[in-house]
Amino acid sequence: MKRYEDLAPSLRCIMTPGPVEVDPRVLRAMSFPVLGQFDPEFTNIMNETMGMLRELFVTNNKWAFPVDGTSRSGIEAVMVSLIAPGDRVLIPVFGRFGHLLHEIAERCGAEVYTIEKEWGSVFAPEEVIAAIRSFKPDVVAIVHGETSTGRIQPLAEIGRACREQDALLIVDAVATIGGVPVETDAWMLDAVIGGTQKCLSIPSGMAPVTYNERAEAKLLKRKQVERGLRTGEFEAGELPPVRSNYFDLSMLQDYWSPQRLNHHTEMTSMLYALREGLRLVLEEGLEARHARHALHEQALVAGLAAMGLELYGDPECKLTVVACVLIPGGIDGESVRSMLLEHFGIEIASSFGPLKGKIWRIGTMGFSCRENNVLRVLGALEAALLRHGHTLSPGLSVQAALDVYEPKGR
Repeated sequence: MKRYEDLAPSLRCIMTPGPVEVDPRVLRAMSFPVLGQFDPEFTNIMNETMGMLRELFVTNNKWAFPVDGTSRSGIEAVMVSLIAPGDRVLIPVFGRFGHLLHEIAERCGAEVYTIEKEWGSVFAPEEVIAAIRSFKPDVVAIVHGETSTGRIQPLAEIGRACREQDALLIVDAVATIGGVPVETDAWMLDAVIGGTQKCLSIPSGMAPVTYNERAEAKLLKRKQVERGLRTGEFEAGELPPVRSNYFDLSMLQDYWSPQRLNHHTEMTSMLYALREGLRLVLEEGLEARHARHALHEQALVAGLAAMGLELYGDPECKLTVVACVLIPGGIDGESVRSMLLEHFGIEIASSFGPLKGKIWRIGTMGFSCRENNVLRVLGALEAALLRHGHTLSPGLSVQAALDVYEPKGR
């Protein structure tokens, strides 16, 4: 019989666009005793988490709760619940995850219309607004921060146009929530999906979502109660029911309401992690947190420039928390990544699709987003490039980053 050794994962410096390093206080929270899902002590934790999520999403929405599963589970829950078969759905695509929204919308039975932008750029709001007025969609689904290209899409004017056209606006804010501003109410976003494993620095496994009364009104038209939970006559809604049981927001919100209508067994330890991660975000303060992410991005970018490396994409729409770096000619990008991991314990990301083998993606997110990590990745990347025969001036990258952290003459 095979014997297995104790689990002992290596300690890494994770500088990818997700997952990232988890704050030790979050890991500690995950070790706390498990409570029953209907224990009043646990339901109070659920209520506190909803309150903190409202602050995170900057919203007064009644509904703000996590979907149990990775970030994609939150995206799918919102889309399968708010897109009914035959709905007209507009999806602006400017990277990998816009294509994902397209695929999910098609699986919902929607009539999907896409507009596409070359990777490395985003849409001018008027381009999306023109498509909304032309196509007249029931739903618009769009990515806020596209980690595949390191770009961020402005949303405020698009939200206003959707409201004027009575279209629901679904936003994938998985990569941005907790790292850059996401103004749910001010930007008139009807449903927003966040992620735990990026700027919130919580392990992957929950997807915070929020949605407003406009979205809830559509959910109630698709309302279902599980047969085994019905206590009397049940009248189906006027729209076709949601085609997923697990991802049916109309049932999930009953579970998160004072009614506590059983849906599934809540992920106790993950909810502890989410609550503690949110507490840490709010303790730091959203404005201070956004400023911290911007500072470390500035230092990283300064160091990369001093190394002679070029960034990919339109700088006007760069996503603060991801730097996409063009791999220098003649350099094996995967060999460099392997050296960083094996010799320095640092992980950065490659890319996929049309950018496969062309860029590295370096994340500055959440708990990973700190000075010692930025300096470490710059020094290690410089050393790895030198070992691969790339010509650069040693030492300048770290000094350039230090100039950001410690301006001369201060």
